[in-house]
Amino acid sequence: MNRQTQQYADTLAQMIRQETISDYECEDSTKFEAFRSSLRELFPTLFDVGEYFAFADGFVLRWAGRDKTKEPVLFMNHHDVVEPNGEWAHEPFSADIADGRLWGRGTLDDKGGLWAMLQAADELAKDGFTPDRDIWFSSTSTEETTGRGADEISRWFETQKIRFEMCFDEGGMILYEPIGGAKGKFAMIGVGEKGCADLKFLARSKGGHASIPGKNTPLVRLGKFMAKAEKHQVFPVDMNPAVCEMFRRLSPYMGLEGKMFSDPERNKAILSRIMIKVSDKAAALLRTTIAFTMAKGSGAPNVIPSEAWVIGNMRYSHHQGQQGSFEAIRKLAEKYDLEMEIQDAGYPSRLTDYNGTAFRLVEQAVQAIFPDVVPVPYIMTGCSDSRFFDRVCDQCIRFLPFEINDQQLDSIHGINENVDLCTLIPAVLFYKYLMKAV
Repeated sequence: MNRQTQQYADTLAQMIRQETISDYECEDSTKFEAFRSSLRELFPTLFDVGEYFAFADGFVLRWAGRDKTKEPVLFMNHHDVVEPNGEWAHEPFSADIADGRLWGRGTLDDKGGLWAMLQAADELAKDGFTPDRDIWFSSTSTEETTGRGADEISRWFETQKIRFEMCFDEGGMILYEPIGGAKGKFAMIGVGEKGCADLKFLARSKGGHASIPGKNTPLVRLGKFMAKAEKHQVFPVDMNPAVCEMFRRLSPYMGLEGKMFSDPERNKAILSRIMIKVSDKAAALLRTTIAFTMAKGSGAPNVIPSEAWVIGNMRYSHHQGQQGSFEAIRKLAEKYDLEMEIQDAGYPSRLTDYNGTAFRLVEQAVQAIFPDVVPVPYIMTGCSDSRFFDRVCDQCIRFLPFEINDQQLDSIHGINENVDLCTLIPAVLFYKYLMKAV
């Protein structure tokens, strides 16, 4: 390991060792405040030249640029992490270095991105660099839960009448064969994300003793409803322009099968049928999905519940939208005499134009720093803080400049999360490229 990689690993390790697990209550902010204070020590030059603004669930930092007539840009990465359940080969907050990797919760999601972003800016500031326009940085401690921090910060920018030309957040990474048959390394650059909503479905009855069950009791109706929603096509399938462009760019690396993907608009119907049958991940790009995640019946094994419910976590597509997706599943629920309550409607995100300046800039940065990697637009099925920044920016890009393998991809929100040490220097160079180019 060379000296620079060792220094980078040491800095990131200090961030990983600080336990910053978020929960939905987020009542005790002490650990998050301590983490944010530590960033001043880790990146002193940037914090010296920047103007710091504290929020309940995060912070923003303004690095003043030369040209005040240009709209600013925003760099984002969050600092909360999810609970590290399961048995880990290395303790989740140990930041052990072994087998050429740094191990720990948050190395990829998302302290690794936060470190690379701030490290790049700190080094540029030390070199005396002044950005062409204002560069803002933002980080929150509620991305993994409510998104409250990003909601508050984006609204603050609105009140300050600050709009951004471009926003760069976490998201896709560099993968080998991201879709079966596409041989090569691809930078999966998120240009949007599906909306996320939590829906409650309730079944009511008169209840009664389990020794005299009637027909279609609450749990039975809920079961039939869930089976129908899973087995049958409730939500329409379509390919938006970003997904079509993704397949177009992947097609030259897919052999003979790639011919069909080279003209996705023309072959949309057959491609959609193939993708839905072959891959759940691919199918999620083409339609609204709903996963049933929580349930409750009666409080005793011999009592038919007077009320039972399940929670469905919905990810609504751009082509059907929030309200269209809600009405489709509500219509199905009514067939089983169920009520639907919207517990959290979520916040829809728009699609960033892959021909726009923000995507093109990230594309150029990828080609400069990772010459063997093909930049590809795609739609995130998960959520990020940047969905709230649609309020103040028309071009939100979601991408982290780390090359990862299948194990590392599965480790995000899973066990044994880690980042390759050899990816640290390129990640910093990637952010430097963007900061110099904006």
